[in-house]
Amino acid sequence: MFDIGFWEFALIGIIALVVVGPERMPSIARAAGKYAGKAKRFIAKIQEDVGEELEVDKLKEQFNAMDKEANIVEIIDDAKETISDIKTDVNNIKNDTDSTKT
Repeated sequence: MFDIGFWEFALIGIIALVVVGPERMPSIARAAGKYAGKAKRFIAKIQEDVGEELEVDKLKEQFNAMDKEANIVEIIDDAKETISDIKTDVNNIKNDTDSTKT
């Protein structure tokens, strides 16, 4: 992200040492490290959340595509209707044969 190497950090450290003095430098370095850690965790959490949202969006798109292609509910309803029609036809044929026997 930032193109800062060892020598840049060393220069910043020397300037900070001259400006704040050797007595306060350890506490400032500790506070800077604490805030850098918080910033790193915050950025990692944001990246994780964005990744999860992208994954959820991909899954939604896949389910929508599958639903449009398959229309499973419509297929099941059509199958139920066809089975019901066949059952009705079979009962009609059975009733016709029973009536002709008597």
